[in-house]
Formats: sequence, C-alpha cells, structure tokens
Amino acid sequence: MIQNGMYYMTDEYKDLVCSLGGEWNDRKKRPIVCLLQSTENPDLYWAIPVGKVNHRDDEALKRINMYMNYKDIRSCYYHIGRTTNKSIFFISDAVPITNKYILEEHLGSDKCHYILKNPKLISILETKLKRILSWESANPNSFRQHITDIKNYLLNELNKTNSV
Repeated sequence: MIQNGMYYMTDEYKDLVCSLGGEWNDRKKRPIVCLLQSTENPDLYWAIPVGKVNHRDDEALKRINMYMNYKDIRSCYYHIGRTTNKSIFFISDAVPITNKYILEEHLGSDKCHYILKNPKLISILETKLKRILSWESANPNSFRQHITDIKNYLLNELNKTNSV
C-alpha cells in the first residue's frame, strides 16, 4: 500500500470485522484511503472509508455537518473534501488494514491509482484520524467496528507471517 493511496477492501476483511464482534454494515464497493502507516508495524495502515456527497440526501448532509460542528470528539467523525469528486470521509469508521485485505486500487479519471495529494486535506484528515485513534486507545472498542480488536488481530497475523 502507498500512504494516501485509495483502495478497495476485500469482502473477507468486512467478514473479519464482523467475526471479531464489530459491525460492518456497508456492503458497497466503497473506496478507502490508507492515510497513516502504523507505528506498531510498517505493514499495517490506518484507512478511512470514502463516499460521494452527491449520494446523500439533504437530511444526511445536515447530520454530517452537525457532527463536524461539535466541539468534542464527534467533530472528527466526518470530513467533506475532494477526491475524484466531492467526497465524505467517514473517519469514525477508520480501520487498520494490511495488503492481504486489499482487493484493488481505486483509479482516477486518468485510469491510474488515485493518491491524495492536497496537503491541506491530508493534514485535516490526519489530525482527525489521530484524535479518533487517541480516543480509541483510551477507550478500546468504543467505535462500532471494534478498532482495537481488529488491530490486535492483524498485528498477530503479521507477526505469524513474519516469523515463518
């Protein structure tokens, strides 16, 4: 994986989340952006699901904007920015992921792997993601996908692979 690269995850990964007690209700083929490389293992990345703004009705956008204007951790749940189009970053649905669970690259209009390049957008996303991960560190599995359980499972999986 490339930092700031966009990818699609496998169905096997979505099943893994559920098998570990987390929720992954979204069965759409939704891109993720692999935003940060883990400090615990260089083969583990922190990824954020991305959706299109124009797929949301007014009520959904109103709710997202309400969250972004809170003065607490909830302000980090979402961000609206531009990828190949106006996009919603679902930061509170962040997950750790490894190459094993990457299905394919997300392509831009030029049919090449799409990589976020806007430094302001990347900075905002990284800041919000770090706040979510800090919250998760202090409150394990407080988000519906069970971030801590997934991370521990993947780290164990990577350690087994590297020790063979």
